[in-house]
Formats: sequence, C-alpha cells, structure tokens
Amino acid sequence: MSELPFAMDAARGFYRKKVALVTGASSGIGAELAWQLSRAGANITLAARRRELIDALAQRIVAGGNPRPLVTECDVTRDGDLERAVAQTVREFGKLDVICANAGFGVIGSLKKLSVEDYRRQFETNVFGVLRTIYAALPEIEKTRGNIVIIGSVAGWTATPGTSPYAMSKFALRALANCIMPELRPLGVKVTLISPGFVESNIRRVANDGNFHPAAKDSVPSWLVMSTEKAVRQILRAVASGKPEAIITNHGKIAVAIERLAPWLIRAVVRRMNTAS
Repeated sequence: MSELPFAMDAARGFYRKKVALVTGASSGIGAELAWQLSRAGANITLAARRRELIDALAQRIVAGGNPRPLVTECDVTRDGDLERAVAQTVREFGKLDVICANAGFGVIGSLKKLSVEDYRRQFETNVFGVLRTIYAALPEIEKTRGNIVIIGSVAGWTATPGTSPYAMSKFALRALANCIMPELRPLGVKVTLISPGFVESNIRRVANDGNFHPAAKDSVPSWLVMSTEKAVRQILRAVASGKPEAIITNHGKIAVAIERLAPWLIRAVVRRMNTAS
C-alpha cells in the first residue's frame, strides 16, 4: 500500500494525538482505517474476533514506526466486550476521541432460502453490534467532544434482490445515524455515516454464518472495486471535515443520486435483471 498520498492529506493533522478505537479491525476497511490513523499520529485500539490478525496488524503498525496499538479480542455481539475494550483504551491512552463502528458482514440469499434466524444473526452484528459500540463509547466520546463513525453501505440506499438481510441492516444504520446526529450535536459529538459502494475487502468472502472463507472468489468485477487505501482516505477526510454522510465510490454516488431523484429507474432496472436471471 502506498503511504505517500495520505501523508500529504490535509486531514492528517486532525488525527494527530487523537485516540481511536476501530471494531472489525482484522481486515478490509477496519484494518486500513487503523493503519492510516496510526500513520496520521493517532493512538489506536484494534478490536476484532480474530486475534491472530490484529496481532499481525499491530506488528506491522509498529514496524512502520507508528505508536504501538492496543490489541483486544472483541466480539460486538457479546455483551460486555465493547465496554471492556473502551475501558482498556482509556486506561492505556487516557481518553477516547474517535469510535469507528466498522464490524459487520453480509447475509445473502432469497427470502424463501433464508430463515428468521438468518435475519436475526445479521442484525445482531450489523445493527445491535453498532449500538453496543456506540453505547459503550459514548460517555468517553462526550468528554472529548469526539467523533462517532458508522460504517454503513450504499445498500442502505438501494436494495436489490437476494440481499434483503444485509440491505435491511444498512437501512437501519442510516436511520440510526440520521436520528442520533441532531441528538448528539448539542453535546459536541459529531456523527458521520460512511456509505461505501464496492470496496476491496473480505466482506464478500464471509459466509452467512459469519465465518471467513479466504478461498472464496469475489463476485464483483475488479474494475468496479475501489482500493481500500483510497476508500479510507476519503473516509478519514469526511470524518475530519465533520460531514454527516459520505458516499464512497463513484458508482455508489451515482446509485444514491438515482435513488434520490428517480427511484423508479432503479426499480425498473432491478425488475428487468431479476426477470432475466
């Protein structure tokens, strides 16, 4: 990964001396968020289920001459894990400025092939996991008048057949972000919803049960996928500038614009695609 573009980024100074906790930091957007934040001079807590991966990321961060991160094994679906991660962060670094609620995965399949339990499992991570993250971090974020970063998706704007659990969870996150932004603003807390399109990550290699399958092929054409490095640069700029929402990727911006201005067009395209399949 190239380090120069972010080193030249004007947003870099915003994160210097800040303390950030990133959930789902073992791979993809979460790992890159941690890397770029550390390069910007922030102290980082890496929180994820796969301890071996966040240990390896911590070693890479230190080898790059950055501050040693705090590593904590954390499952956002378990009560108490996030409270423990926040407490460890404050003990280690003295404060918490930025919480990145990034942990998530996608349950896919048609309605008739899925069960209520599939939807429940999706929401437990993607929605209630985010809520647990926010509730655990909010008392400390209030003290620093810091930032809450919610990783949503363009799927929270445009739902397509075969993705109803995932799309529902991301629609829910958009509703959550829109509700709590004005609630928390008087407390000095900034909320930014990040809605990426197709970004290079492992999310499409995670099965419906939440387990990672490294050999699985990415179903999205490579020309449509934005590099994680570029996506995270855009994310960090949006957070530093206090944007309420940032749509990441050009195709994502186009899809959201059409959904806003001509939703009937997306319905017609999806209907035709579904009929053809």
